[in-house]
Amino acid sequence: MTGGTAFRWYSASLLGKYFTFDVATHGGQTVVEKGPYRYIRHPSYAGALLSLLGFGLTLGNWAGLLAGLSCLGVAYSYRIPVEERALASALGEPYRQYSKRTWRLVPFLF
Repeated sequence: MTGGTAFRWYSASLLGKYFTFDVATHGGQTVVEKGPYRYIRHPSYAGALLSLLGFGLTLGNWAGLLAGLSCLGVAYSYRIPVEERALASALGEPYRQYSKRTWRLVPFLF
């Protein structure tokens, strides 16, 4: 759980001023490709899912774990495409090329 939280905040810190809780872009924004962003487009979401997985395992409640991961999974399944459309629209071809060479959440899986 702690590892997932640390990974999420590390990922957010790499974005700096570009990290927002709302789907938004900034003037002059560029594609960030350092740290975990070299491999995955949404490491902060991956960190949140990892943290929730750790929390569920700590509780030892498989139903709660499944419910939590399902809810967050549904939320991210909606948010990620919205965010990617906004970034592709604002950043153009550099983001589209970045999307082609990176994974969304987990390298080699998704």
